Order: sequence, then structure tokens, then C-alpha cells
Amino acid sequence: MKLLLTLLLTALFALTAYGQAENAVNPLAEFNLGFEKSSDAAKLPDKWAQWGTGFSLKTDSTEKKAGNVSLSLEPLDKTASFGAAAYQIPALYEGKEIELRGFLKLKDVSDGFAGLFLRVDGENGVMEFDNMQSRDIKGSADWTQYSITLPLPADATTIYVGALLSGKGKLWVDDLQVLIDGKDVKEVKRRSPVVFKASLDKEFDAGSKIGVLKLEKRQVEDLAVLGKVWGFLKYYHPAIARGDHNWDYELFRILPKILAAKNKNDRNEILFAWAESLGTFSAGPQPAAPKTPVKDGVKDMAAPQTKLSPDLSWLTAKTLGDKLAGQLNTVKSAKRENKHYYIGFAPNIGNPQFKNESAYKAMAYPDAGYRLLSLFRYWNIIKYFFPNRHLIGENWNNVLAEFVPLFANAADELEYKKAALALIARIHDTHANIWGSDPTMAKYRGLNLAPVNITFVEDKAVVTHYWDEELAEKAGLKIGDVIEAVNGKKVSDIIKEKLRLTPASNYPTQLRDIARFLLYTNENFVNVRYMRDGVSKEARVETSTRDKYKLGFADVYNKKGEAYKLIGTDVGYLYPGSLKEGEIAKIIPEIAKTKGLVVDLRTYPSDFIVFSLGEFLLPKPTDFVKFTGGSLADPGLFNYTEPLKVGKENSDHYKGKVVILINELTQSQAEYTTMALRTAPGAVVIGSTTAGADGNVSQFSLPGGISTMISGIGIYYPDGRETQRIGIVPDIVMTPTIKGIKEGKDELLDKALQIINSK
Repeated sequence: MKLLLTLLLTALFALTAYGQAENAVNPLAEFNLGFEKSSDAAKLPDKWAQWGTGFSLKTDSTEKKAGNVSLSLEPLDKTASFGAAAYQIPALYEGKEIELRGFLKLKDVSDGFAGLFLRVDGENGVMEFDNMQSRDIKGSADWTQYSITLPLPADATTIYVGALLSGKGKLWVDDLQVLIDGKDVKEVKRRSPVVFKASLDKEFDAGSKIGVLKLEKRQVEDLAVLGKVWGFLKYYHPAIARGDHNWDYELFRILPKILAAKNKNDRNEILFAWAESLGTFSAGPQPAAPKTPVKDGVKDMAAPQTKLSPDLSWLTAKTLGDKLAGQLNTVKSAKRENKHYYIGFAPNIGNPQFKNESAYKAMAYPDAGYRLLSLFRYWNIIKYFFPNRHLIGENWNNVLAEFVPLFANAADELEYKKAALALIARIHDTHANIWGSDPTMAKYRGLNLAPVNITFVEDKAVVTHYWDEELAEKAGLKIGDVIEAVNGKKVSDIIKEKLRLTPASNYPTQLRDIARFLLYTNENFVNVRYMRDGVSKEARVETSTRDKYKLGFADVYNKKGEAYKLIGTDVGYLYPGSLKEGEIAKIIPEIAKTKGLVVDLRTYPSDFIVFSLGEFLLPKPTDFVKFTGGSLADPGLFNYTEPLKVGKENSDHYKGKVVILINELTQSQAEYTTMALRTAPGAVVIGSTTAGADGNVSQFSLPGGISTMISGIGIYYPDGRETQRIGIVPDIVMTPTIKGIKEGKDELLDKALQIINSK
């Protein structure tokens, strides 16, 4: 429990950042360390955040040490593990030591502890941390002042302060104070902010100065080589890591020279001089050869292991010439610090965080130079920081040259964004797409939609749900109808056309997303041909805006309804897509009364229940997952972490049967939850191929305001089996039938009940 709580507290880091106004003359003048400021009485005090689930955090005007209120923490149910109130402060102050003081009041704290916590983060994660767990503060006590003192590293970026309660009882906290070297932080001199040379370069803010390109075959090859060298230097050269160069704008400076190169040798000389101009650097230690550690003659699965080594197979004299290849291999051996202007990693999680990557939103249709920057940025991010590049299914080195003319010659904004979408689709990651409210892509997909939802069942486009039953009936459509053609085009032809522009990890998930937009249009009607009971019919279907149906992204993939109910008298049914935060703590005692539990993960969980539900279902801690993460010192390298466990020692664990339902809607957190819960004794997983995109996501932007993401860490079973693209492999493979859809049956749920009710 101690290790788990520490990991959870150090992993939780996403808090609301402060705006420029608050960090102005007196950055702490408005800090709310006494909980007095609250814009909404129903929520936490301003700027405070809750970590952990299953706890109540609220202001209390009856119990207070100073001012008008304190903040109380109390578990909602006996199954809750810990709750914390957290506050973020920028680390902008000169000093060597930081202290947090505060008053705590306890009532019947047991099976855990209470305390303040102080955490200091740097660019790449947690640097200092103390939550007072070792002091074992529990029981009942009146207001008492406590303090934590930690070193304050010079390169710290963020400070987190707060209080926490683990176990039972109630805690009040009030009158927090932050001191640096013994002085109130308001009196401490601020550090001058670091200004990077890269941020001062403004030459190409208005455009790249690269006009319309008519590329010859040799120029396409030259630009592909430039893109590879540009990306390699971006992530490997110490001068770029220091932020000495705006690497986007350096691309625009070298592009005209490469476009004017007379031949391959001329190109390589230009690139050599360019790389040479970045300056000298120290040599670093040579990376160890990839190996699987062996301990006492046995493969040591717990030790770090190399999953992927950097792929620099293109860095050869054959392509670059002896001179340039030798120079870049020297850069490869440079000493690299554990920080970088363009890239970092999420603390204690490991997914890449892409920094200082401007979206250039003002350029809806970027010029040719910026379009090539978009291609080079994306290709190199995948090359060096995509943990699943080995699963792309083709040689990523060959993809760059293919897309150079597509990006360079894109005639308008839509063509540019379709080229980007086609590139994104090539990595086969359901997390990867063009996300957000992009008006151009919305119009491309269609602003209006028919009043029915389509799902591919038995490889056919089937009406499975009404958005507006009255409009559907008016058009003559019914549940179970098979759509054969849309506006005169066969569905099979639409699939062939859309696959190239539908990013997803596997084919069933591509069909899922094609189905979503199959009946979208910019017109007021859509014409469909459909089959019912062997008879082909046609319908002119009235469409409406998505706003009319109030359809968000989650509404398309989540059904409405309660999170938990009984099926019959003794089988529990849990639908995590409808869970409220902390609600699982109230549901678990109800599950305990049943003989069987169905966990329907054909949805995206609205609350994280891996550990809370896992501790109830499992009799002991059990390995269920391990990860891979990238490297700043050796970009392109991915090593395994040690396996992570779910569950605890629990003789009173759930003894009933557990059946988990999955399909193509089971994605990311839902897949991760399935991996954990299937380790419960006798658990059975029923269904079909899941979305095959697990792991924390990493977001970044491309020129033109394109927002996209990738799966940022590799997710594996403890024995190293893949989950990306493959998804969760069910114990019993089963898919719905058109007959079952027409009859209103949930065939997977029926199978789950059959298993639970069998002896």
C-alpha cells in the first residue's frame, strides 16, 4: 500500500496552470493557501484539485484554524483508498530549501494515515517528494501544526503542496504556508526566467518564403533525405536540445539550398556544412548493446530490457556519402543531457511530451515550406518517440519520400489536411487522428447526419440505434436494416475509398469509424438503398445537425443508462461508461451480494476503476501489465519497465463468477481495465477485436492548427505479449448477429448470463 500510494501521488500531476496575470508582480498574492477563495460553493476552493477517488473534499466553516473556512477530507465508503487536495505553484524562486507548514485536525483516522505533502518536479519528473507517511499520523487530534522541508533544486519547474488522507476517518487542513530558506515565499526573490535563443527567432513568423513547388524526382529524394537529417539533428544534437536554434525556421533557411542542389553530392555537402555550423560538443558514453539480462542463468524479466533499438539504418555512406555519414555518426555519439527544448516525458508515466511545437494556427492553409515542416515533424516524432513503430506494418523509412509530393503539392487546405490524415493513418493507431473542432474536416465528413446509428455487423452496415425514431420511421428505416448504398455508391466501394483516410489500429476499428460517418452529409437529405428480409428498398432520409441530437464523441460510442443494476435477483451488471467519480465505492458492497458479475467494457470508463475494483475482485496482488518508454539520451530506444500489479491481499475477495464483455468500442482505458480485471480468479472475457490502442496518449500539433495524438507508451502483458493493434484477445470469440439485432437481443450479455448460471 505504501509503494502504491507513493506511485499514485507522484504520477498525478495534471493540474490547472496559472495564467500570466497571476504570475506577474506578486505571484503569490492571489494564492489560495487558506481556502478562502471559492468562485463556486459547490466545488473545491479556487485553484485546488482533487487527487484520488472515493473521497469527499469540501470547505468547512464550522471547523477552522484561521479565516472563515478549512478544507475537509473524508472517504465516501470503506473501499476508498486515498484522497488528496493539491495545489500547484510555479518554481520561480531563488533558494536552496523549501518548507510547507500547515495545521491538521484528525478524527478517528485509522487503517492508513494523514499528512501534508510536498512535491517538487523538474522537466522530466519528480525530483523531491514527502507525504509524511513515515510519521504514521492517525487517531484523533485537535489542530496541530506540521511541516515538511525538502531541497529546492535549481532546475525545478513546479511545486505541488497539499494534504492527504488514507484509510478511514476525517481530516481537516488549514492555514498552509510556503517558505523558502526560512522566508515566506512572497518575500523571496524570483529567478529570472530562462530565455531560449530559439524563442527569439521571428524571421519566418509570416511565412516560410517557399513558393509553389514543382518537384523533380531527384528533388523529392533530396527533400526526403533533408527530412531525415533535420529530424535526426533535432533529437540528437546537443545544440538543438539546448534551445539554441528555432529548428522549424532553420528548415526554411536550408530548404532553398537543397532545392537548388545540382546533384546528390552537392546536397550532401550542403547538409554537411549545415550540421557543422551547429558547433562542437562532447562525446558521450556509447549505448550498451541491446540484451536481455540474465540472472543465475535465467532470463530476468524484472530487469530493464530493450524492446526497440533506434533505427538509423538510413545513416549510411551509400545514401549520405562518407563525409556526411561520418559526421552524423559523430553526432549520434554526442553527450546528451536529460532535458530537451522540444521533448520531455510525463513524470512517472513515461509518455512523451512534445514542447515548443507551434501549431501556426493562423495559417489555415500553410505555404509549401510549412507543409513540408508538418510532414517532417510528424515523420520524425514517429521515428523516435512512437513506442509501436515496429507494428506499423511497413518500413517507415520509405514512407517519407512517398508523402513529400503529397504535402508539397496540396492545392488547398482540405487537400493538405487529407494528406496529413493519410499520413496519420499509416501508423495504425486508433489514438491517432485529426482531433478537435476542425471546421474543414467537419465539412469534409458532413455537417448533417441521418437519424440512425450504423454499426458493421456480420461485415454489413446495419441500423442498430435511433437518434430520432420519428424521423427514422418517417423514412421507413428500422433496426436491423442493412444499408447497401448511400447516394448511389455501394457501401463496399465507400469502405475501399475511406480506409486510406481512416486511422485505426485494426480493420474492425476502421469499420467502426467508417460506420460513424457513413450517413453524414452536407445536404438536407441522404438517399440510401437498404435490404430488409431479403427485399431491397430505397429511402430518402431527412438529416439534421449533430447539435440537434446533442451528440458528443462519447455519445456515439457510449449507451445511456445506469452504471449498475441487477439482472434477475443475483447477477450484477456494471457499465463503467456511466460511472460517476467515486461511485464504484458505493457499488462494490452491492456486487458482493451477487453470485456473478458482468463488466460491460463495450464503452469508455468514465472513472478509473482498475485498482479500486481490482482490489475487490482479486485475492492477492497480481502482475497484469508492463510498459515501454522512450529515451532522451538515445532517441528511438524503448525499454521495458517492471510489471505492475493489481489487487491486494484480500481473503474476503469476490467469490462469484466474473464475465467481461468487449468489442471494437473497447479502447485505451477500457482495454487497460480489461487486462487488469481478467486476472480475477476464473474471469472470462467474451467478445471480439478491441480498438488496439492502449496507453497514455501524447498530443502535439502540426502547422495549420492540426491537433493529433499518438499512443505514448507501449502496453504489454507481463510475458511481453503485444496489445497494440491486436487489442484484447477474448477467451470466447463472439460477435452479434443481424438476427439478434432485429430481435433486440444482446447476444454477448446472454452468453455471459449463461456462463454465470451454469454449474
